[in-house]
Formats: sequence, structure tokens, C-alpha cells
Amino acid sequence: MWLSALTVFLSAFLLFQVQPMIAKMILPWFGGTAAVWATCLLFFQAVLLAGYGYTHGAVKRLAPRRQWMLHVALLLIALAALPILPDAKWKPATPEMPAARILALLAVTVGLPYFLLSTTAPLVQAWFARAFPGRSPYRLYALSNLGSMLALLTYPALVEPSLTLKQQGWLWSGAFVLFAALCAATGWRSLRAGLAQAEDGADPSASPAPSWRMHLLWAALATGPSMLLLALTTHMTTDLAPIPFLWILPLALYLLTFILAFDAPRWYARRYFLIALPFALAALVWLVQLGPESRPRLVWLIGGYAACFFVSAMVCHGELARLKPDPRHLTGFYLMVSVGGAMGGLSVAVLAPALFNAMYELPLAIGLCGLLAALVLYLEPQWPFRKELLGWPSIFLMTAVAVLWGFLGREMRGMTQGALAVKRNFYGELRVRQYNGIYDWEGYRTLVHGAINHGEQYTHPARRREIATYYCEDTGLGLWMASRPQGSFQRVGVLGLGAGTIAAYSRFGDVYRFYELNPEVPRIAKNYFWYLENAEGTIEVVMGDGRLSMEREPPQGYDLLVMDAFSSDSIPVHLLTKEAMQLYFRHLKPDGVLAVHISNRYVDLKPVLEREAAVLGKAALLVETEDSDDGRCFGTTWVLMANHADVFAREAYQKGGQKLEKAEWMRPWTDDYSNLFQVVK
Repeated sequence: MWLSALTVFLSAFLLFQVQPMIAKMILPWFGGTAAVWATCLLFFQAVLLAGYGYTHGAVKRLAPRRQWMLHVALLLIALAALPILPDAKWKPATPEMPAARILALLAVTVGLPYFLLSTTAPLVQAWFARAFPGRSPYRLYALSNLGSMLALLTYPALVEPSLTLKQQGWLWSGAFVLFAALCAATGWRSLRAGLAQAEDGADPSASPAPSWRMHLLWAALATGPSMLLLALTTHMTTDLAPIPFLWILPLALYLLTFILAFDAPRWYARRYFLIALPFALAALVWLVQLGPESRPRLVWLIGGYAACFFVSAMVCHGELARLKPDPRHLTGFYLMVSVGGAMGGLSVAVLAPALFNAMYELPLAIGLCGLLAALVLYLEPQWPFRKELLGWPSIFLMTAVAVLWGFLGREMRGMTQGALAVKRNFYGELRVRQYNGIYDWEGYRTLVHGAINHGEQYTHPARRREIATYYCEDTGLGLWMASRPQGSFQRVGVLGLGAGTIAAYSRFGDVYRFYELNPEVPRIAKNYFWYLENAEGTIEVVMGDGRLSMEREPPQGYDLLVMDAFSSDSIPVHLLTKEAMQLYFRHLKPDGVLAVHISNRYVDLKPVLEREAAVLGKAALLVETEDSDDGRCFGTTWVLMANHADVFAREAYQKGGQKLEKAEWMRPWTDDYSNLFQVVK
């Protein structure tokens, strides 16, 4: 028993330790967007499905000795794939087809080791069921999920702050070697225990095979929480930050519900959870529709999301555990559970961006969980819903579901209502809205990504060159523009296009070169805004991740380089590391200035930039502003960096600049190490 338990626990720990690790390794290569994590989860769920399918086929078709021989052979082949460090050749040259490239990268880097880890829990349980016919193997499944949850919780708390990514990859690879030895030993002991004889002596008639309807119900109950997991994680990491903590928290709760549901029936207090479910779903609907101004503090916001998700997932997984079959059919049961998980991942990571023009998947996932709960109650023979279709219990149940879907439908309509354009792709959702008439003096339109304004322009012809939002005259960018000498041509690079507001600063003879990752952004900037059209200088747009594009270019000799590439409130960590700063200064003139826009509701990046400046020996100036009384200018935080302090001695910088507070307590960020958890407000 102890060998089976240790093998299952270690496999689950490695299975879920590698998920945030490999995602963080490849995140910089694909723009640092939340969709990278959703695509990674889709890969992991798909490979989990393949692993469960392999286990089901092996148990049903192969004798125990052949199962063991095949599995040991695959383990030996997997050792050749170590260490799990992605090759730099997978860095994309263009922003097209990122999901397909991510899936291929993961398949080559961690595919076979992850596949074998995913087979362990059902395979070892099948071996255990043969060795001990009278004992339930399902507690091993709970132990597996416990190992998974501990892996996720220890990553941001212990692994990420202590080890570089390369060290993490080597340590994980060493632990996989240990797992392979344990797994081979477990299989060998199972053979010695006479599993084949136990299988031959079993009575098939004692446990009839579950119906196809039951198989579909298993898959549906697994699809609901899986879809909600990915949709909610995407929502949180788009509006907050794509950091492992916000990836890990929902996934850890997801696994916790599996642990509680399959460990013992007492954990799933069915009546109380079913009563709490309508309130949890209603609270989720309320939290999702809150705007940035009306949201509670971050800790309460995350806590609310977590509590609502826990209740929703617990109901689905609790019902799934109630319907689990006899251990003779456990591999088929796990196969359908993994089918449901993969369907949830596929719907959010692939189908939703392809089919929807807005983030409809989260309301749909909330509605699906409510619908599944109603379906389970209707199919329950002991409950009155099915017996009296027109009785009060059934009417109440159907009304509750109808009200939930009604609110969700209204929320989905509101996502696009009144918008001039709504565009959706791998990199997120973009909306353009017009306020007041296009020729009204106060008329303006906005570009919004997630919940964050990414550009605003007055639409009256006489005001279309006015600069607003984060780029006004008193901001860090504005101070540099005010310090420009008259009569000289400037060369400016900008990471992040948005609505093209910065182009309004260009003068005749200037060259403004924008780097943009999202292919939809230039189309929106040209078709719905006038900044690029009315710019006096020459405007160039380079498609692709700004850092990767600049790595391939010769030095550009910029007078100013602007880093303004945040998507919603998420943080592109790879644009803030020491290596990124060195790249930026390679493209700047000796007296050039790097302007980094770090305004953020939830993360304080000033210590990060102070450390980068100190390590690289650069001068740094902090410029913070407040919202203007007329609402034209937003409160902002900019950090300006230069090769020497004399650059900031000009009169223009004396108006609003100040020194950055020293942050010697913080370890500088590099491409191999970063810790966003440290700087969460």
C-alpha cells in the first residue's frame, strides 16, 4: 500500500509542479498574455485524456505482465527527453498561430514525461484493485489530488522565490527519474502479488457496466468546473496579472474539491452545498459585471471569486463522486472525467476565441454549472423534481435556472451593446466605444482591453490632436516631450500601439516606430482613431512581440524608447527584466531616455525598476500624476531611465520628477528569475 501511495503522490506532485513552471518559461515568448496559461491548461488536459485512454486500453486489453513491460519501456524512453528546458528555436518570429506553436512546443518539451505521469493515478489504482479486491482504490485518487494541490501551492511560495527557471527544470527532471524507478517497482510488486489471478477470479456479473447515459453524465459533470476554471482564470489574469499565484489559486481549489469529494462522502454535505450554489453563482455574476471603479479591494475580490468557484466545483465534483462506479470500471470512469476536463479546456482556449467576439465563455460556464446541478436533481430518484414535473419543486428549480440564464444573457448583451467594434483573438478582447456625438465638442471614443482604457480621443475635428489619458503634458512621457530641442528630428520607439496616442507628439521629420503584438490593434487604430492619420512625422508599425522584434534588429539609435505594452492590467514580465533593459539601451542613443509606463491597480513595479537601474548603473526618475479635474488626463506612474543623471538636469524634468526609493530588499529580475508575488499591492 505504501509503495502505491508514494508513487501516486509523487507523480501527482510532479504533474502539477511542471504546469506553472513550463508556462512561466515560455510566457515571454508569446507576449506574456493570459491566453498562454489557458493554452497550456488545454495541453495538460488533452495529455491527461490521452494518458487515461492509454490506461483504460492497457488494463482492458493487456495482461498485467505486458502492462508493466510496456510502461517500463515508455518510462525509459521518457528519460531521454530530460531535462525539460524549452529550446529557444521555438520563439515565434510572427504573432500568427500562437496557440498551435505553444501546443507543439509543450509536446516536444514535456509531452512524454507528462503523459506517463498522467497515467499513474488510474493505472496504480487498477493494480491496487487487483491486489486488494475488497478495498476501495478511490482514496488513492484523493491522495493524487492532494499531491497535485501541494505542488501548486508550494510553487509560488517556495520554488519560484528560491530557484531560477533553469534550476527548477533540472530539479524536476531529477525527481522524474526517482518517480520512474518507483513506478517500475510498484508494477513489479503488483505482479508478485498475483494480480492476474485476482482478475480471473472476479465475478463480472457482480458489477454491471454503467450505461452510456451515465458515461455522458460523468463527462458533463467534469466539463462544467473545467470550463469555469479556465474561464475564471482567464478573466482574473486578464484584469489582474498573468502570475503563477492567480493561475494556481483556482486550480488548487479545483483539486481540493476533488480531494474532498473522493476522500470520504462526509466532506460533500450535499444539502448545504446545493443550497449555497445559487448564491455562489449569483455572486459570480455580480463580481464579473463590476467595473474597475466599483470593485472591492484585491484581497476581497480574489476571495470572492475563490469562494464562489469552490462551491460551484464542489457541487459538480461531489455529484461526480456520488456516481462513481465499482472499482472494476474505474478506468472507464476516469477516462470520461478526463474527456469532460479536455472539453472544458478546448471550449475556452480554442473554440471561444475562434467563435466569439467577446468573453462569453465565463457567463456560459456559470450557466452550465447551474444547469448541471438542476439536471442531477431532476435525475435523482429520491427527490420530488422528477416525479412531479409541474409540482412546486420542479417549478422552483426551472425558475431558478431560467433567472440565472436571464441575468447571464443580459450580461452577455452588455459586453457588446453600444460598441462601435468588438474584436476577439488569442490576445484578448478589444472594444471601441463612442461617447456623445462624433461632432460634439465633448464627443470622444475609447479603446478598452479587458477592463482597462488603452487609448482615448476626442472626435470633434478641431480636437483630434489633443492628447489625453496616460500621455498628458505633466506625465513622464510629457516631460520628455517638453524637453525636446526645437528644430531637431527625433527617432522614437514605442512598445505597444493602443489607439496611437503617442503619435500625436510627432513633428515633421520625426520617425515613430511602434511595436505591436496583437494584429487587431493596428486595424482598430487606423479605422476608428485619427492619431496615426494626423501624425506629422513618419509612422512605422512592426508586428510581433516588441522585445523579440528588437532582438532581431540592429541598433535603432532612438532618442526615446517607450515601454507601454501592458494588456489590461496584466504584466509582461519579460519586458521588465535586466536583459530586457540592456536590450533597450542597446537601441538608445548615449543620451537617450527609456520611459516605462507602470500604472497598475494591483502591482507596484517601482522596486523592480529601481533594482534594474541600480544593477545596470542607470539614472532613474519617478514621475507620478493625479487625475485631472476635467477627466482628460488620468493619474499615471512613469519611470524614466538614462545612462547618466545629467539628462534629467533639464528644467522640464524638475517639475514632477523624483528619485526612486531604494529597494535593496528585492532580488533583481532576470529572464531566469522573477517574482511578481513580491510586488502585489
